[in-house]
Amino acid sequence: MALSKTESKQLLERIIFEETAPKDWAQDIWGLSAMHGEEAAKLLDIFDALIECCSEEKLENLVQGLIRSQTEV
Repeated sequence: MALSKTESKQLLERIIFEETAPKDWAQDIWGLSAMHGEEAAKLLDIFDALIECCSEEKLENLVQGLIRSQTEV
């Protein structure tokens, strides 16, 4: 079953940010260090941009590969 772009993004967010919402993650880091928080915000913007420019097929392949590698550990 093919994953939509939205489903792939949600799965990637769970893999990367676990239980924390991505924006909350960036804000948490900002609270610890303004310099690192700024970098976290940039990373989040890049994450969103990459999701937008990737095809559904490429995102699905990425998600499946990440899930496979996590289960092998």
